[in-house]
Amino acid sequence: MSKERARELRRNATAPEREMWKVLRTLRSSGFHFRRQVQIGSYFADFACHSARLIIEIDGDTHGEPRQIEYDRKRDQFLRAQGYSVLRLRNADVMENIEGVFEEVQRALRS
Repeated sequence: MSKERARELRRNATAPEREMWKVLRTLRSSGFHFRRQVQIGSYFADFACHSARLIIEIDGDTHGEPRQIEYDRKRDQFLRAQGYSVLRLRNADVMENIEGVFEEVQRALRS
C-alpha cells in the first residue's frame, strides 16, 4: 500500500513540487541525493535527503489553517525525533523566487 501511495503522490505532484524537484536534482553533483515522497513512519515527506538528514516540505495555502498547523507541528516533531531537520517552503516562494529557495536549501544542507 505505501509504495502505491508514494507512486500516486509522485504522479500527481503539484507544480511547485515539480519545480522543486528540478532544483534538487542539480544537487546530486554536490553529493546530495534527494528522493520524492519518501515514507518515514506513517508520513510521506515531499523530499528527503537521507545523508543530510533533511526533509523539505512544500506547503500550500491550507498549511496556514489551525487544524493543519497542529498536524504539521506533530508531524515535524515526529520527523525530528527520527533525526531529520525539516525545511518548510511555501508554494509561492518556490514558484516566484526559486533562486532564493535554492539558497535556503543550500544553507540547510550546510548546517
